[in-house]
Amino acid sequence: MKSKWLTATGLALGVVLLLAVNVFSNTAFTSVRLDLTQNKLYTLSEGTRNVLSALDEPITLRLFLSRGLVTRLPSTNSYAKRVQDLLEEYQRAAGGKLLVNVVDVEPFSEEEDRAVGYGLHGIPLDEESIFYFGLVATDSTDEEEAIPYLSTEREEFVEYDITRLIHQVAHPKQKVVGLISSLPIEGTNPQAALMGRPPEPWMVLTQMRQLFEVRTLDNDITEVPEDVDVLMLVHPKELSDQTLYAIDQFILRGGRALVFVDPHAEADQGGPASLMGMGPSGRSSELSKLLTVWGLELVPSKVIGDLQWATKVRFQREGRLVLIDYPVWINLPPALFNQEDVVTAKLGNLALATAGRLRAKTDAGVRVTPLIQSTPNAMQIDTERLGFLHDPQDILRNYRPEGERFILAARVTGPVNSAFPDGPPPAKVDQSTGAKESENIGKEDDTAKREHLANSKGDINVIVVADTDLLQDQFWVQVQQLLGTRIAIPSAANGTFVVNALDSLAGSNDLISIRSRGRFSRPFTRVNALRQEAELHYREKEQQLIQRLEEAEQNLTELERSKQGDNAVILSEAQQQEIARFREEKIQIRKELRNVRHELRKNIESLEGWMKFVSIGMMPVLIGIGGIVVGSYQLRRRKRGVIHGRRSKP
Repeated sequence: MKSKWLTATGLALGVVLLLAVNVFSNTAFTSVRLDLTQNKLYTLSEGTRNVLSALDEPITLRLFLSRGLVTRLPSTNSYAKRVQDLLEEYQRAAGGKLLVNVVDVEPFSEEEDRAVGYGLHGIPLDEESIFYFGLVATDSTDEEEAIPYLSTEREEFVEYDITRLIHQVAHPKQKVVGLISSLPIEGTNPQAALMGRPPEPWMVLTQMRQLFEVRTLDNDITEVPEDVDVLMLVHPKELSDQTLYAIDQFILRGGRALVFVDPHAEADQGGPASLMGMGPSGRSSELSKLLTVWGLELVPSKVIGDLQWATKVRFQREGRLVLIDYPVWINLPPALFNQEDVVTAKLGNLALATAGRLRAKTDAGVRVTPLIQSTPNAMQIDTERLGFLHDPQDILRNYRPEGERFILAARVTGPVNSAFPDGPPPAKVDQSTGAKESENIGKEDDTAKREHLANSKGDINVIVVADTDLLQDQFWVQVQQLLGTRIAIPSAANGTFVVNALDSLAGSNDLISIRSRGRFSRPFTRVNALRQEAELHYREKEQQLIQRLEEAEQNLTELERSKQGDNAVILSEAQQQEIARFREEKIQIRKELRNVRHELRKNIESLEGWMKFVSIGMMPVLIGIGGIVVGSYQLRRRKRGVIHGRRSKP
């Protein structure tokens, strides 16, 4: 009886102890987190902590969430919990300078009116239910910013979005970016207007305007405004010496610049010459006068192809659409970026198209730091081969790796001389109306009043990128319309790269580490390598087929020329025999091609099956084996204990 009482008491004490431990852990260890993910996905980055520690006054975050409706959206429900946990981390890290409130939005309530007043967007679930999931930041001076809707498609960017929201409220005064562009980055695309679509700015410009005051400058400026912090040049083309001089002096006075040049800008639709890639300039940028003094050269008429990271495009072959690698459209991984520069460290993939090569001049006296480079398997390709209706397969057939890593983007620092050693260029005579002439003369007089700088006052800081197409939406982002709001779903980090560069040049580094967390893409590199290896074999077989076809056609041509009199019938039979032989060869090679594709699928399926087993099945198997080993060990100990007890009894 006593033994049973002790057993019951022990069980009761065990239950009480378990409950006590749970209560204690829920209260004492709420702030304890253990993040075991490889990229620390659930840990606040240093940039976020810097933004929070720099807050001068308290900021209030209000999460408007329809708690009664979120359970009807399973994916959004789990995301909402993740956001609330993250906001708690923010509040703890801010040290009392950040207050977080969760507002439950019910239909036809005052909270719903407040959400609408802040500009939040509701998602209709039925005729009476509208779901809200947005975030608002305010300070004591009524400065406010909002994320209208926290889309699950931007879950991996949620920390950046929240920190940017706080940063915008804490620092309402934005840096000024002066933009000079010959491409329709503002959305003034005549083709879109003809199709009845309202012009919309490129998404990269929309993202820039969220963090900076972007001021569009004329292409014929004679002086960069003094309040411009960073000058952004996009595809500079046909700029006058007066404008080049203004840019030159801006840099020498300590101004920063982000420059995008391109030997073959896909978005340059200036005219027939541009479309064909012909003419004196074609689709190429023109900035060699300034690039030379900055220690760089944009190699003319050459684009970089990199088959290892080529983008797949649809191409019509033999009456059907097939996917082939297009080496001049490349999706570069972080391994090819400079991990020591804040602009490209830990950045996600970048999508480039017909990018050029930057060559550093060794005698310029500046420091050229590569930010983005190709692989050694890259190749320089003539822009003439990218003309209208060119054949992508022609590039593949003639692809030859050059064994050199080409510079695609670089940072230039150090002292430089002026590109105009003799002073300001002479005034350009305007042949238009007299009023226009007097206006230009006035501009020249204002420019002449400033002191000419023959050398930089200190080290310059310029970032040059040999591609303008990375700015186009089609290469890096999918834009969707949701309740009148444009939502960006990026497939590459192009927009992040541009904002990183502007942040760095403007002197702000707090947000860069957050924005550089990447998309955490984990591609199957071994599978991709296996696929490319088989496809390379496929292209070799295809080229053999084409060569045999050309040989057969030459034989047929020679036979046609040799036709004479009575021999015509015999020669026609020879032609038929030649055609029959070629057809047999073609059928045989097609069989070989099918075998190659079959082996490709077989190898990939086998590799994927093994990887799934390792990722999913290996851990349960190891746990099961461990359990068996531990159980066997415990069983042996018990048996030994029983035997020892029996032997010890009298």
